[in-house]
Amino acid sequence: MNLWGWILIACAVSYVTKLAGYLVPARLMENPRTTRVAGTLTIGLLASLTAVNTFSSGQSLVLDARLAALVAAAVALLLRAPFLVVVLVGAGAAALARLLGAS
Repeated sequence: MNLWGWILIACAVSYVTKLAGYLVPARLMENPRTTRVAGTLTIGLLASLTAVNTFSSGQSLVLDARLAALVAAAVALLLRAPFLVVVLVGAGAAALARLLGAS
């Protein structure tokens, strides 16, 4: 099977999963435990995605400018900076780390 076949299968599975969500009873979705679990899973998935994208390149572990950007953005978040400022601080830290690493 070629790549387009796999893409179409993935689209169909995503669509069926979305439709299956409508079959879940409303009382289950209003349960506080379900809400807590859904929120916790979302945070965990986002944290793991961030860690994988920060510390890996292909199959290897790397420490580069992305780590500096993540640390700078975390500090900006701790200081309660607005989201746009957090993004700019992270981008600036990455640029500075790459500039210092290149020289």
